[in-house]
Amino acid sequence: MIRLEKRQQPSRAWSLATPLVAVMATMVMGGLLFAALGKPPIEAIRTIFWEPLFGEFSFYYRPQLLIKGAPLVLIAIGLSLGFKAGIWNIGAEGQYIIGALSGAGVGLAFYPLEAWYVFPLMVLVGALGGWLWAMIPAVLKTKFDTNEILVSLMLVYVAEQLLASMSLGLLKNPQGYGFPGSRNLQQYDSAHNAELIAGTGLHLGVVAALIAVIFAYILLNRHMLGFHIRLTGQAPRAARFAGVNPTRLVLFCLGMSGALAGLAGLFEVSGPAGVVSIDFNVGYGFTAIIVAFLGRLHPVGILLAGALMALTYIGGDIAQSKLGLPSAAIQVFQGMLLFFLLAFDLLTNFRIRFGTPETA
Repeated sequence: MIRLEKRQQPSRAWSLATPLVAVMATMVMGGLLFAALGKPPIEAIRTIFWEPLFGEFSFYYRPQLLIKGAPLVLIAIGLSLGFKAGIWNIGAEGQYIIGALSGAGVGLAFYPLEAWYVFPLMVLVGALGGWLWAMIPAVLKTKFDTNEILVSLMLVYVAEQLLASMSLGLLKNPQGYGFPGSRNLQQYDSAHNAELIAGTGLHLGVVAALIAVIFAYILLNRHMLGFHIRLTGQAPRAARFAGVNPTRLVLFCLGMSGALAGLAGLFEVSGPAGVVSIDFNVGYGFTAIIVAFLGRLHPVGILLAGALMALTYIGGDIAQSKLGLPSAAIQVFQGMLLFFLLAFDLLTNFRIRFGTPETA
């Protein structure tokens, strides 16, 4: 028989190897999936991981790595702070939407005024919107001990309904001939998150993501609050004896993740997306969960994982157009990555043993 035997100490080697093994397993099983769909598996895997970087049109796809990766990294950094402390925010997608709606609403309220303070105000309100949306599960958890997983997840669907309502109502473009969606913020200079260097994909959202990585690294490794976060996740009882205030920790972790998700939404709606539309959200809030765990909840690891996940987004789009792969197959491929990551992560704390268990 096959059984699991708990290790006396977590395996550092497996902890480091798990992300790489999970990626390799995803490639193998993804190839089998593509083969079952009647597509050449090796060509599909090559298209996803090679074409965006070194293909014929890589000069166009490379800047997209920054555009796709920035919101993933920004959201995942916020999520990782809570995950390390055992606080599970699964509703970053809703906070992303509310941040975009709040920030875009400010920009559209000032339209067509051209003033330097419009965009900074949008950034502040976008972060505030995401923070307030995250405070709902935070306050409910601290006051009534509700489950933050369920509350934050359910609020995603509320946010999606608000997005549809705003696209068809309050934020609808009055000159849009009846079509849903707001004015194009890319055509409104004061509210446009333009590229800092043309043709590179580098915009303020990318800068914010890099700052978030540095901030999280310093917080977790050089600040007492970071120590409290790590201690709470590793030994909750010891954290209580050490004087950690669980209420403050919940409010901080959920609030920070909400604010960063709101910023990601604001930078996206004012830059690459340009408009508030019914289909504005593309699942960044959920994909960022994969990014956080693939990066081992470490800021630098999240940065690298965000780049890898952005690569699968872009490569998946190329595979859809060149090989006719359905979009659902690409989503399954990305989901496999989290599945294998969690599966192999089990080996960090357990050994696989073969044979019959010893009896007394």
